[in-house]
Amino acid sequence: MTRQAYTPSTNLSTPSLSDRKKLAWPSIDPAKQRAFPLHVVTRELYRGTRPHVELAAFSFTLTSRTSPKCVLIAKMEKESYNVDEKPGHNGIGEHQAKTGRLAEAADLYGNVEEAEQLGYVSRGLKSRHIQFIALGGTIGTGLFLGIGGALTTSGPLSILLGYTFTGIAIFAMMQCLGEMATWLPLPGSIPQFCARYVDDAMGFAVGWNNWYNSAITLCAEISAAAIVIQFWEGARDINVAAWISIIIVVVICLNIFAVSIYGEAEFVFASVKIITIVGLLIMAFIVDLGGGPKHDRLGFRFWKNPGAMKEYDSTGDTGRFLGLFNVLVNAAFSYGGVELVAVAAGEAENPRKNIPKAVRRVFWRILFFYVLGSLAIGVLVSSSDEHLLKAQDEGAPGAARSPWVVGITNAGIPVLPSIINAVILTSASSSANAFLYTGSRYLFALAQNRQAPRIFLTCSKAGVPYYAVAVTASISGLTYLSVGKGGSAKAFAWFQNIVTIASLWTWVSICIAYIQFHKALKAQGIDRNTLVFKSRFQPYTAWFALIYFAMIIIFSGFDVFVGKNHSHWSTDTFIAAYIGIPIYIALFLFWKVFKRTKFVNPADADIQSGKAALDAEDANWPELVPRNFLERIWFWIA
Repeated sequence: MTRQAYTPSTNLSTPSLSDRKKLAWPSIDPAKQRAFPLHVVTRELYRGTRPHVELAAFSFTLTSRTSPKCVLIAKMEKESYNVDEKPGHNGIGEHQAKTGRLAEAADLYGNVEEAEQLGYVSRGLKSRHIQFIALGGTIGTGLFLGIGGALTTSGPLSILLGYTFTGIAIFAMMQCLGEMATWLPLPGSIPQFCARYVDDAMGFAVGWNNWYNSAITLCAEISAAAIVIQFWEGARDINVAAWISIIIVVVICLNIFAVSIYGEAEFVFASVKIITIVGLLIMAFIVDLGGGPKHDRLGFRFWKNPGAMKEYDSTGDTGRFLGLFNVLVNAAFSYGGVELVAVAAGEAENPRKNIPKAVRRVFWRILFFYVLGSLAIGVLVSSSDEHLLKAQDEGAPGAARSPWVVGITNAGIPVLPSIINAVILTSASSSANAFLYTGSRYLFALAQNRQAPRIFLTCSKAGVPYYAVAVTASISGLTYLSVGKGGSAKAFAWFQNIVTIASLWTWVSICIAYIQFHKALKAQGIDRNTLVFKSRFQPYTAWFALIYFAMIIIFSGFDVFVGKNHSHWSTDTFIAAYIGIPIYIALFLFWKVFKRTKFVNPADADIQSGKAALDAEDANWPELVPRNFLERIWFWIA
């Protein structure tokens, strides 16, 4: 269709016949009529006679009985504005940014009145925010604390192989998610992908499962941060509830005002974690070669004695295999939250550039942080180290249970443990901040799918869905149960058990959604070679990741089934490992029966709604050109 010069009519409710003729609206041949899905198409109409811009957004409802009916869904800007106006927070004019938000919302909701009433999230996350959110999402407390438990039960070679294998599956899953999130970067996008491409019931199940996971993990991270503070003697005399209250207030403040504030906080938190892990890797290399205060060259001493792979729950090769499999489960939990970058895609500047950039680097982040990190721990600390085993048995707070701290202490470096504890505190606070953000956006996405009250779509002028943030933050009150004794502490532990495998369900859902998305592109005649970001070896990559994560879900509680005469059986452990399966299935079946949903035919999958407004915005994002060598390096990093 060729678009001709356009002069808007004075009627702002419905374009005139002359306007429609000038735009050469297509008609439908009655002989070729067929059912058309609803497509909301947003266009920008430029007047080239002067350096001013006027915007209009239109929607088209294509039906099997009528010609396209054009309805004006965004008010025509009566006042022209200069294209050289002062840029706003996201690098484009404030007026342009507001118009873009309105166009996105109207494109999704179908009418401008609802879009204006509810508002919409703001694209306030800069490129450096997205890159460092992606970095921070791959560095959690698991790399500082959780990996120690895997080391003592399975041995150094097992943790190296286990984190490597799981890292490959994570990379495969992120390739799938990256392609979908680049095609359609929506806020809290995962439930929407599942609902659009697979089944509305899967969107409901993964959305509410993820929201609950985020809300309870928010509590767990706040509790962990409060306990980590007790590593320092001066903090032990203060009631833990006081620290919990302080952390809750701080995290809410970082999320409630503007997404850019959240982005800046994550930028700082991630910077601290990155600098620390890089420093630890360098330190491990130096100490391993004998550069520490004791000048004791470690080499691969601990791989020989007590051994590279420890026996777990059995003996011989079977025991060593179970030790390796135990690490696969541990590593899967440590990688939890890596999909955060896609959740933030709906609020990212220039998402078609920044999301692929972040996803492509996931491989190197996994290789550098987890593979090299697990190797460094394996050469620094013995899997039978008495200090590490004692700290784990006693449940010592904070850095006392970290294999990094044990290795540093053994090397004779006294000052670093407090620094590592501060970083673990930062990591826990960062995770709490991130899970409040993700939880609120999942609630926002569920409301967009009409699977949660529409009130959660309401956004502030800064683009924050404050009702969604408030409801998610209110769950943090459960954290106070963790400071009690007896029943309250046990109740808190049960809340945590329910979300044990929630992240794995999310990754499985992403892979299934991608497989259907891949089929939908083919069925609807869209060449994947035209995509901004095209993942490799599809759909085989998605199938590999799906099978891998499904295997981890099924065998995550294998420990209770082994041992002579079922000596390892524990009802609590069994329920903790598997209760997530019936919860997810129950959510899926509830919505499927209640709404009588059907699996989506790839030919009918909605892969377009919301895309037109995003396509129109792509040309507005400024191209950043480095002015010198240092800027070139910084632009490559962030």
